[in-house]
This record gives sequence, C-alpha cells and structure tokens, in this order.
Amino acid sequence: MQSIFNIKQLLITILSSIVLSISCYGQNYTSYFTGNQTDTITNPNGGITMMGGATENDEAMKWFLQRANGGDILVLRTSGSDGYNNYMYSSLGVTVNSVETIVFNNASASSEPYIHQRIQKAEAIWFAGGNQWNYISYWRNTPIDSLINDGITKRQIVIGGTSAGMAILGGYYFSAENGSITSSTALANPYHNRVKVDSTLFITNKYLKDVITDTHYDNPNRKGRHMVFLARILTDNGVKAKGIACDEYTAVCIDTNGITRVFGQYPTYDDNAYFIQTNCELSSVSPEKCTSGNPLNWNLTGKAIKTYVVKGTNSGNNTFNLNDWETGVGGNWKHWYVDNGTFYEVTGTQIHCNPTSNSDFKEHIKAKISPNPANNYFQIRFYNSTEEIFSIEILNSMGQILKTFQISTDAKTYDIKLLKSGIYLIRLKTKTGRVYTEKLIIQK
Repeated sequence: MQSIFNIKQLLITILSSIVLSISCYGQNYTSYFTGNQTDTITNPNGGITMMGGATENDEAMKWFLQRANGGDILVLRTSGSDGYNNYMYSSLGVTVNSVETIVFNNASASSEPYIHQRIQKAEAIWFAGGNQWNYISYWRNTPIDSLINDGITKRQIVIGGTSAGMAILGGYYFSAENGSITSSTALANPYHNRVKVDSTLFITNKYLKDVITDTHYDNPNRKGRHMVFLARILTDNGVKAKGIACDEYTAVCIDTNGITRVFGQYPTYDDNAYFIQTNCELSSVSPEKCTSGNPLNWNLTGKAIKTYVVKGTNSGNNTFNLNDWETGVGGNWKHWYVDNGTFYEVTGTQIHCNPTSNSDFKEHIKAKISPNPANNYFQIRFYNSTEEIFSIEILNSMGQILKTFQISTDAKTYDIKLLKSGIYLIRLKTKTGRVYTEKLIIQK
C-alpha cells in the first residue's frame, strides 16, 4: 500500500509540474525570485555599469550591487531564465535584499501591473543579453521605459547591462531591427538595410545622451561598424556623436559625476574599453563619402576619429572623464579612419577640444611657467588670476597624465626629475570647468 501511495504522490507531483510549466509558458512573463519577499527602501547611489558581453566581471558587478545600497535588484530580460539570481544574491559577497528576474515572454508583458510595481520598487535594474530589438520593440513608448527613466531621474537607481543590455543604454543605439551586421558589410555600404541606428527616446542618462555603445569588440571585431554608426549619425542628423565600447570581458562603470572606471583582467588578458569621438581639432569632421551603395570613406588625413583605449584591470583604477572627454588615466590615444571601406587604427595623440593659446594662458590664468625649457624643476607663479585653479597635471603626447600636483597660489617648485627629455603639456583646470594648457619642454 505504501508503494502504491508513493507512486500516486509521484504522479501528482509530475502532473502538477507539467500543469505549472504549461501555465507559465502561456503567461506574458515569468518571474524568478530569490531573497527577502518584504520590500526594503534604500537610497541608491546611481550610476551605470556596461559589460562587453561574455562572462560578467565580478568586480564591476560588485560595484553595481554596492550602488544599490542593500536594496532590491531587478533583472529584466526577453530570453533565458534565472542565471543571475544566486550570482547577484549570494556569490559576490555584497548584501542585497532580493534579486528578481522577470523574463518578458512577449510584448504584452509591458502592460502587466506586476512588472510596473517591481520596477517602481527596485533600487537597481540589470538588462541581460539577447536580442536588443526585443527590448526596444517590447518596451519603447510603453510604461516600462517610462518607469525605468523615472527610477533613474527621481530615485537615482543604478542601471546596467551586458551585450544587448549594454547596446540599449545610449541616447543613440543600433536597434538590430533587421538583424546584426558585420563591420565588412557596414563599411561596404553604410546605408545597408541592417544599419539601423535610432535615437527615439528610450533609456535616458545625461552622460550617454549623444553616445552609441557597442560590445563584443574582440570577437568579432566591431570597430568598423561602430565608425559606420557614427558616420551615419553625423551625416543624417548633423550630430557629432560619441561611442563607448567594451571588449567581451571588460566593463565600464560610470558614477554620477561622469567618471568611468574600467574593469578587466589586464595584464593577464588584453581587456580594453574604448571612448570614441570625432576629431574636434579638424576644421571639418564630416566623412568624405557616406552614401548609399558606396564604401564609407572617412579618412581626413588619417585622423577622422580620436579614440582613448583604456586597459581594464581588477582594481578598476584606470579611468576616463565623460565631462570633458579628454582626461584619462591608464590609456592610450589612437587615430581611427576608414579609407574606401577599409578600417585603420594607428597611434594617435591627446585630443584638445578646447585648445588655448599661450596668450590665453597668460591673460586669463595670469600665470608664468619658469624655467621653460626646464630640467629637474619648474615653477608656476600666479598673479591677479581671475580663475581659481584646482589641479595641475603633466601629460605626455599620448594624453597620459604623468604627474599631478597640489595647488599653490604662490610660486612653488614642482619636481620633474623622473621625466625624460621631451615635449609635455601642463594642464590647469579651473573650478569653473575651463581647461588651459601650455607646452612644457624638458631638457636634461
């Protein structure tokens, strides 16, 4: 009898599982919940985490979770299941109240009140990989994107995503409405029907307003198609857009002050993030040829694009400043250009979007550098300056910051004994946001 009873119980369990599976399959969404069912309200610290599309970088994900300040984490996706739940809740050692994954099974899920409620209660929202067109077509101009944007602007929630989840975060985005596209195909015809670049309001953030992102930068190579996206935005809209991209195992974390940290496993692996912009130093930045049916030509003497390539490290100490798109630590400047449909990348130089002449330096800052040329030391003497300086930096020709000094309004001696002979830049930043540069020659 006991054996028969056990068999009946087993059959009931199996049948219940089948019924439950059928029921879930028929729903507009599927929810997976881990953690405390009682909602907690915290004050998240905001920010953005973007990953290149392979395995998540643990240190960057810890940064993301810490910004939630112990709150509730919501993972939104249009495919897959609960792979993030235990990873975020218990594997990384960051305390959060709960992790819930909601899978949108179709576009109708965007009208579900339960999902609206979960977005309103989340302190952090993560967008998984998959097909970005599903995210866009399911969520755009629905309560979903409106509620996400309200969370960003009114509650300062932290957001992030990987692969397709990163692709949707820029003010401009490659929608993949007609499928993905390779660099070679895009470069051969920038108006190919798969080059679908959109700017219809979707996910908003002030630091990504004129940015288009891309991922999987090492496999397969995406640099050429990213240049096509930028060329199309400039040609079609007259906007000098910028780009942010990640190698597959690299992550970019942006705080609320616009300072990025780049995480990866360099030097064990060559993990990079890319900060891409049209070359503002040129009198004309438009492509020589960006027309339908013809290869892209965006050469401009080999200097069409300035790109700061930053190594991603475990500590995330290498940075880039999205306030000026000039200041970086731990990277190198490259020049990118396209000649008759072929992409090229060469060693570049520090960009100066707001160059100042020697007379500007003397008249506005009212400062004098001496001696110049210098040997082991130099001085800066300020006299009746109308600008208050908050930083003094020495940069090499690649735009790398080599030394930073404490500020003194009086004459002070600055030590440059460790710098070799060459031409450098002294960069002074003011509290009003202006930047002044002057050439420093070192002769040993």
